Amino acid sequence: MPRFHVQRSIQINASPEEVFNTVADFGTWTKWSPWLCSEPDAKVTVTEDASSVGSIYAWKGDVVGQGEIEHRQLEPGRLIDEEIRFVKPFKSKSDVAFEMEPAGEGTKLTWHMRGSLPWFMFWMKSMMEPLIGMDYERGLMMLKELIETGQILSTTKILGVESVGPLRMAGVRRTCALRDIGPSMDASFAEARQRLAQHGLPTDGTMLTVYHTCNLKTQMFDYTSGFALPDSANSVPTELSTWSIPQTRALSVEHLGTYKHLGNAWSAANQFARYKKLKQSKVGTFEIYMNDPKETESADLRTEIFLPLK
Repeated sequence: MPRFHVQRSIQINASPEEVFNTVADFGTWTKWSPWLCSEPDAKVTVTEDASSVGSIYAWKGDVVGQGEIEHRQLEPGRLIDEEIRFVKPFKSKSDVAFEMEPAGEGTKLTWHMRGSLPWFMFWMKSMMEPLIGMDYERGLMMLKELIETGQILSTTKILGVESVGPLRMAGVRRTCALRDIGPSMDASFAEARQRLAQHGLPTDGTMLTVYHTCNLKTQMFDYTSGFALPDSANSVPTELSTWSIPQTRALSVEHLGTYKHLGNAWSAANQFARYKKLKQSKVGTFEIYMNDPKETESADLRTEIFLPLK
C-alpha cells in the first residue's frame, strides 16, 4: 500500500514544557482541532484522565467521520507519540507524533503523520501531503494562538444554501502562493482603491475577493481583490479586472475572527459541500468582508464565503 509522511512545524513563544502540557491534554483539542471547524457539534469523548499514556480522544460526526487517537508515549517537553485509528469514512491506522525542541526563547513544534493508504485510494497519495498539511497548518496556527494568548479568534458557522447576487466588482487580479496571500491581497486592495479614486469611481463599496483557481498541490492561488460596483458605474478603468455573477444559489459559511484563520471556514465549506454532494459551478468562489478591518477589532471581523452551485 502507498505510504505517506506529512509534517508541519511552527514557532511558539512558550517553553517546550508548556507546549507539551497543552498538546498532551486531550481536553484542549476541541479548541484547536482543524477538523471540528466543519462540524462543531460532532460528538467528542475524552477519557477521564486526558493526558496520560493510554488516554483516548474519540470523535463521531456526519461530516468529520469517526475515529480515535491514543497516547502511546509521552516524554515531557520532548515528544508525544500517538496512534490514530479511523473508522469512517474508511478504516485505517496511522502514526502521529508531536516533537518539541527549544528554539530561541520559545519552542519549535513539529506535527507528524505517517501511514499507508488503502489500496483502492492509491490515486490519492499525491494529494495527501498538501491536504493533510493544510489542515496541520491551520491547527498549529490555532494552537499557537491558544498557548500565547489564551484564546483563538476564529468561529465558523455554516449558513447553508442561499441566494446571492447579482454581483459586479472591479479589482486587481494576481497570482501568489498561499503563504503570501495576506500581503498580496493588501497590495491588491490598495491599488484597486487608488485606481477607482483616480477615475472618480466610489471606493466605499463592499470589499470582496474572488478565487478563480486554487492549486492545492502547489498552493498557488489566482484571485481578484477589489470592490463591488454600483449599477451607475458604466465604465471601469482598463487597469482593473472585472468579475460578475447573476443571482445564483451558493453555499454560504460565516467566519468571525481574524483573517489568518479564514482557512477554517473554507475547509468547513468544502467538507460540507462534499458531504451534501453539492455540485459547484465554475464561476469562482468568493469571500465578502462584511465590516471594515480598519475600523473593526480582529475578534469582530465578519467574513462570508460563498461556493456558487450549479
